[in-house]
Amino acid sequence: MITRHADVVAVLTDPGYVVPTAPGGPYGTLAWLRGAVSRFSPPDRHPARRAIGVAALAGLDPDELRAATARSTAALLDAVTLPTAVAGHGSDQRVDVMALLARRVPLEVLAARLGLADPAAAVPAVTAVAAAYHPGAEPAAVARADRAVAALLALSPPAPAEAAANRIGLLVQAADATAGLIGNAVRYGLAAPATLDTADLLAEVLRLDPPVRATRRVATGARRLGGQEIGPESVLLLRFDAANRDPAVHPDPDAFRPGRPGGALTFGAGPRGCPGERHALALAAGVVEVLRDRCRPTVPAAPGAEPVSYDPHPTLRVPTSLEVMFR
Repeated sequence: MITRHADVVAVLTDPGYVVPTAPGGPYGTLAWLRGAVSRFSPPDRHPARRAIGVAALAGLDPDELRAATARSTAALLDAVTLPTAVAGHGSDQRVDVMALLARRVPLEVLAARLGLADPAAAVPAVTAVAAAYHPGAEPAAVARADRAVAALLALSPPAPAEAAANRIGLLVQAADATAGLIGNAVRYGLAAPATLDTADLLAEVLRLDPPVRATRRVATGARRLGGQEIGPESVLLLRFDAANRDPAVHPDPDAFRPGRPGGALTFGAGPRGCPGERHALALAAGVVEVLRDRCRPTVPAAPGAEPVSYDPHPTLRVPTSLEVMFR
């Protein structure tokens, strides 16, 4: 387990450490998807597959993504508030941010821009794939993901197999991570001053309460890291959540302090760093900005103090549900 900021950066930027690869499987299955996306690719296949995703994202304007998620968020909130107003209820109406917005809006917007025929239908399919994306999922979840991959291929524009896989991979990579970022940002952002810039809010949440807590690497040979010997084939768990709170980089690391220098490692670094960082932040920002303008916490409390349950996952931190109230 690697927790020091400097050591995590060293591993991420050293080609002597590689990602655990996936073997692949029959076309149109979850195993095929894992074996074809850049996320689980060996070093010799990764650059070409990553380039597919980079090219797909290059045609997307982050500012337009932000505006689109803001419009969709506002429309969904309007659809909730209108029946409430007609029924005569007050501002005590509650909304589950995760179910209504965080797990839906970014994926619909991104799926539409990537050319999927029915973005709304893509959302549950992407969610099913994301639930079994990492090896070790239960057989029932894998079976659901197999059906979901087939559904996503049917919704996708015609493309060579690897291009289709990496388009779907962009959606899967965005699913839980973006939902978690939105949920965690809402917990802090609704209690923060209205003058706080959303970009600074998201940057500090990525550091202090990241939706992606860790990633894995495998040593290809004997290495030395932080004064310790690393044996060949050793599996390393890189803890972003711990490295982001390394006091050597971030003084007073447990304090919520937007605008601090240094940034976070949550999007990775080196050749495997997330190619969609700007796009993910834009998708999240549009949702969070509307919620900060129109909603308030259900319980007046310090940032992050209210009890929240999280989906069970070894490396993700995504709220199961998160209720807010209208202003």
